[in-house]
Amino acid sequence: MATAAQTPRFTHPAARGACPFAPPPVYRQAQQDEPISRVSLWDGTPSRLVTRHEDVKAVLSDPRFSSDSARPGFPFISAGARQLSAGRPTFIRMDDPEHARLRRMLTGEFMIKKVEALRPEIQRIADDLIDRMTAGRTGADLVREFALPLPSLVICLLLGVPYRDHDFFQECSRVLLHRDSTAEEVAAAQQRLGDYLYALTEAKRAEPDDGILSRLVARGELDTAEIGLMGRLLLVAGHETTANMTAMSVLALLRNPDQLDHLRRHPESVTGAVEELLRYLTIVHSGLTRVATEDVELGGVRIRAGEGVICMINTANRDAGEFPGGDELDLTRDARRHLAFGFGVHQCLGQPLARLELQIALDTVLRRLPGLRLAVPFEEVRFRNEMLIYGVHELPIAW
Repeated sequence: MATAAQTPRFTHPAARGACPFAPPPVYRQAQQDEPISRVSLWDGTPSRLVTRHEDVKAVLSDPRFSSDSARPGFPFISAGARQLSAGRPTFIRMDDPEHARLRRMLTGEFMIKKVEALRPEIQRIADDLIDRMTAGRTGADLVREFALPLPSLVICLLLGVPYRDHDFFQECSRVLLHRDSTAEEVAAAQQRLGDYLYALTEAKRAEPDDGILSRLVARGELDTAEIGLMGRLLLVAGHETTANMTAMSVLALLRNPDQLDHLRRHPESVTGAVEELLRYLTIVHSGLTRVATEDVELGGVRIRAGEGVICMINTANRDAGEFPGGDELDLTRDARRHLAFGFGVHQCLGQPLARLELQIALDTVLRRLPGLRLAVPFEEVRFRNEMLIYGVHELPIAW
């Protein structure tokens, strides 16, 4: 029988509170009372929830906390998440040295200098989308007509994936990232997307282009299935995260008109503004998962070997000890210590691209739509509470 000290404090994921931008209140309370809490997952599996900035950084930088989802005790936040890690995992579910070997094959593709060279093309895409969205109209759904197609077009361009197939891969992504998807539904979506990328990779062998898939083929180090797995990771992560951050950032600015006004008056501050929005919103609300490979002392608590750990980067990014007044959006804040992209060897590979896309997206929207406003009451905006990547389903705007 579990003792009182071993009884889960609450379940994960927890219910949201009144503010849709904030982490669930029980997580924020735990950060004050019990920063390393015991929680129960969807299937009753116990895990540890880590909520403070300092402790989250410690876990994500400590090799004794493994990313290998095949290890006993690894915490899965849904049945679909478990299925996603079944079979051959992507390198984000591996530890070094295999993780480092595979990641190095992509590092050069996302170096800051190479990504910055994409700025004119991304700006052209953003302007074209705004041109189409505003042609003869005074309102639109920003998600469908701008926030989602922008990163989708960019990642398709980089990978060598035909954008005409965007409805297909976006639907697969929705299934893969839906918290309530069954294992069978996720397996089917994995198979469909895997078959698509397998066939596309084979086509690159016959007719290579300048995309990442073709360059991986040319390296000769991976088989077609392995390249397809990398392609799936980049394709899904490359459009879902930035699309939702773009829409959520616009909504957060509309809800904070003083901050919106500041950014309009100081467009040159968009780089720092993006960092603060990443900190404030932190759209990975389900946390980053690890499992202890040996007993580890963390924040005065002993984590036992085989215990799952969930790092709540959204609460870490609101930690008053690191970001005073962290529940407020302040575009003048130096937010560069945020953990929205993770930390350590597993931090997001594509963060230079995401930052550039967000900078261009926000600058373009605010510059091109001076009368920007919500077209519906805020209370009618539908948030993606059921998705592993948080955001909004639609964002009706007018100008």
